[in-house]
Amino acid sequence: MDIKKDILWRVYLCFLGMVLLGIVVVARAFYIQQAEGKYWTNLGDSMHLRYLPIDAERGTIYSEDGNMLSTSVPVFDIYIDFAAEGLREKNGERFTKNIDSLSICLANLFKDKTAAAYKKELQLGYRNKERYHSLRKKVSFSDYQQFRDFPLVKLGKNKSGFIVETKDKRINPYVLLANRTIGLSRNNASNVGLEQSYDSLLKGKTGQQLVRYVAGTYLPVDGGEVEPENGKDIISTLDTYIQDVTESALMNMLVRNNSLHGTAIVMETATGKIKAIANLGKQRDSVYTEDLNYGIGKATEPGSVFKLATLMSLLEDKYVDINSIVDCEGGQKRFYGLPIRDSHLGDGAITVKDAFAKSSNVAFAKLADQYYHEQPAKFLEHLHRFRLDQMTGVDITASSGRPLIKKPTSRSWSKTTIPFMAHGYEELVTPLHMLMLYNAVANDGRMMKPYLVSAIREYGVEVRKIEPQVLVEKICSDQTLKQVKECMLEVVNNPHGTARKLKDSSYQIAGKTGTAVTALNNKGYNKGNKIYQASFIGYFPAEQPRYTIAVVIQNSRESRMVYGADVSGAVFKEISDRIYGSYLSTRKFTANPKADSTAYYYHGAKDEFVSVLNYLNMPFMDSASNGYWRYAQVQNNKGLLKLKNETAAATIPDATGMGLKDAVYLLENAGLKVTATGRGKVISQSLLPGMPLNKSQTINLVLN
Repeated sequence: MDIKKDILWRVYLCFLGMVLLGIVVVARAFYIQQAEGKYWTNLGDSMHLRYLPIDAERGTIYSEDGNMLSTSVPVFDIYIDFAAEGLREKNGERFTKNIDSLSICLANLFKDKTAAAYKKELQLGYRNKERYHSLRKKVSFSDYQQFRDFPLVKLGKNKSGFIVETKDKRINPYVLLANRTIGLSRNNASNVGLEQSYDSLLKGKTGQQLVRYVAGTYLPVDGGEVEPENGKDIISTLDTYIQDVTESALMNMLVRNNSLHGTAIVMETATGKIKAIANLGKQRDSVYTEDLNYGIGKATEPGSVFKLATLMSLLEDKYVDINSIVDCEGGQKRFYGLPIRDSHLGDGAITVKDAFAKSSNVAFAKLADQYYHEQPAKFLEHLHRFRLDQMTGVDITASSGRPLIKKPTSRSWSKTTIPFMAHGYEELVTPLHMLMLYNAVANDGRMMKPYLVSAIREYGVEVRKIEPQVLVEKICSDQTLKQVKECMLEVVNNPHGTARKLKDSSYQIAGKTGTAVTALNNKGYNKGNKIYQASFIGYFPAEQPRYTIAVVIQNSRESRMVYGADVSGAVFKEISDRIYGSYLSTRKFTANPKADSTAYYYHGAKDEFVSVLNYLNMPFMDSASNGYWRYAQVQNNKGLLKLKNETAAATIPDATGMGLKDAVYLLENAGLKVTATGRGKVISQSLLPGMPLNKSQTINLVLN
């Protein structure tokens, strides 16, 4: 019995011990889970280390004259580690002491919350010991400079808990200027333009940062960083002055003529450098922006500018010379059942040179059909030599339009193909293709490869220079070149030439107009959908060409002007005048010491005119006694103020002639949203004065 009791006692004692041990284990587990859970979770997380990539600083794209066209600026994401030891030591004395002043500073800087709201946010994060609390993202550099001096923040990362991550934001300082050509650097989206073509050079080499996984986020580990290699800088061939002139001239015409879209390209004749390229398209709100690269990426039927290729082929094969006679048959003729007609009727037998100057469709259709109908391959061989069936080779490869030159084996080839191809239909080429051909003529037959980047730099040191490249040493004989140059001059100089309005006494222009009928939205060529593409391609000064320019504009059904000379020719002339006056003219101007007799006109507020004239001690007379706006004329040091006709209250105001400040004041007071391009005075506005006013409208101003 004693042995049995002894055994039972021991069993009970062991059982009791196991029960007590179980209670201790459960109690300890409960304590660890509830009281020390966050500590052990964070400690476990801190053991997870990994490398994260650090993006390199993207290189800058410059113009050839040294201006930034696309660059990266730093932006900062700000986080707070509320569990940082320095922030919580001495029962959070440092945090408590600075929270009020810090909240006030944050509210004054960011202006998105009150100081009380910031204080509440910080206190909540501190109470919950948040390890990676997001305070503010995409903070600009100027704001970050102020932020660094705030209370608590200035004590440093370890004592304040503030963590700052630096990222790059891509900006184009000139905004619209060559925006599509330069391209955009966008996260999670495809780049375009030079940003895409030279992405491998611009982006540099990615670095690495050792980070620790904490509470669902990654914190950087000091000393665990592999520095990235910054991207290289790209020096483009663009000239900011020529680009600005080109953009402004194109914008002015598109707005004035209510066109759909347009492009203008300026090429340096001897090298093939693209000095400017503007691409503007009309948006739904009637504002024009750089939406597509129409000059490089959009192949269309070129119209009469293609006659240069036809003329060169005929001359090179010696089927005609420029004095040969061709019968235009009154300006209209049917070819295998389909009609071809000239824009002007009545011409009979004229020379080939006159037919080119007058842009006779019938003449070139007849000549091409006569000599190439039975041997189309011979005509196509010339087009191949002119590289009209090949890619241009320009730097922006991804967006380059692919040309289409038909072949006899094509399913759509017919008897009418040759006569229609001869005057610019039934083939697709980009404006850049045609510009290359015209530039080759200007460059004595040497066809240059068009390019947009002239050099690569690394930390300011040139590591690669891109030289001009010859694609075709001689596109035709010297005899052919001489004749086509004479014909291109005739287009401008002939009293009946299609570009006679472009004749200038200071310098000579040579080129060719084109007006192609196109189908609106690909709905066919019926009368309701028929619109016109206006072109002018040429070079100047004709005797020693320096620049070749192509202007192609797609008009709308509402466009008042449709012909190449009136639309694209006018843009060409504005660009060439500005370039010639700034870069090529040798004329010296001297100040006239005599009293100024030239009348100057200004538009603006009456009170401001009075203040300026009084300050200058200049006598003046105000011809009106009421109204806010005036026309001001200054002549022979005397001022004259005239009442500016003000439109009715419910109509669009007239801002033409005003400076931007006055124009914005006038239009925004009328309830309109204002956008503007250019500098100087307003020369046109997208909404015509006197039209009914809708306060939700946006009005675009063009200044020049």
